[in-house]
Amino acid sequence: MHTWQLQEAKSRFSELVDLALKEGPQLVTRRGEEAVVIMAANDYRGLSGQTPRLMDCLLNAPRGEPLVLDRSKEAIRDLVL
Repeated sequence: MHTWQLQEAKSRFSELVDLALKEGPQLVTRRGEEAVVIMAANDYRGLSGQTPRLMDCLLNAPRGEPLVLDRSKEAIRDLVL
């Protein structure tokens, strides 16, 4: 993780964002101490649990009309193997 001083991060913010997207999280310090981490939004969502799980998507999927199936009244055919 690359470390940036706050003044440098402010003056080169566009570059900071580009590096966060390409290389990963970027640490910003203020007065010599770690202050914040700049990271891609998708990475943040994954860490914070905001990414929807497949099970949640399936359970909350819109419900359509009930499926009504009518079986054929014809006799079952013989199957020769």
